[in-house]
Amino acid sequence: MASLKKEISRKVGKAIHDYQLLCHGDRILAAVSGGEDSSLMLYMLHEWRKKAPINYDLVAVYLDMGFVSLTQQALYPYLGSFGLSFHVEKTDFGVVAHTSFNRENSPCFLCSHLRRKRLFEIADAFGCNKIALGHNMDDLIETFFINVCNAGEMSTMMPRQEMFGGKITLIRPLAFVQKNKISRYVKRLGLPRVENRCPSSSQSSRRHIRELLNSFYQKNPKARSNIFRALSHIRAEYLLDQRLQV
Repeated sequence: MASLKKEISRKVGKAIHDYQLLCHGDRILAAVSGGEDSSLMLYMLHEWRKKAPINYDLVAVYLDMGFVSLTQQALYPYLGSFGLSFHVEKTDFGVVAHTSFNRENSPCFLCSHLRRKRLFEIADAFGCNKIALGHNMDDLIETFFINVCNAGEMSTMMPRQEMFGGKITLIRPLAFVQKNKISRYVKRLGLPRVENRCPSSSQSSRRHIRELLNSFYQKNPKARSNIFRALSHIRAEYLLDQRLQV
């Protein structure tokens, strides 16, 4: 466990240092979903406060999407164990996204949009200048392929993204950490892992891309790290000129 802890701590530290994710005086909304990624993200940010040469505040926020689950019961003891301020709010975002009200977008798109919009509102109400999300290395790779296939563009999520002219900054402390290592570490730490009850979780574009990539990784163990490296190693002279596209 010591080597896994050291590796994850080093990669979180690299993301924090390289992208300046944390600053003195920050008030950070940590968006907790009940999944293992956000549980570890909150844990790491809490641990980092003990050794960082800066002071920052954490506010944990959980938005219930409206599906029947035991998420709140599992999260309350966890959130309370840190001695942090936390906010739990029940919504119908997930349910509405799967009704006839949503005729133009996929359930995942609308649910994500509504959740993100509400997090921005809560961050503003609580005086938070940053929102921490639990996205990991595999999420960034999958998003790149989703955008290539569905939007025809080469882009992904960033470890740090400024929104609304810099009023709110999104940070992703786990951006350099592989999903399978997060799963192993969460299990060893005994952090809560709540089942995703969304009816679209097994049918989403992300799930399909993930399965395709995992089959590729099994054949080429170096593929994941090479793809991730490629996201910041662009050779523009070997890409097509956008002005000449039909």
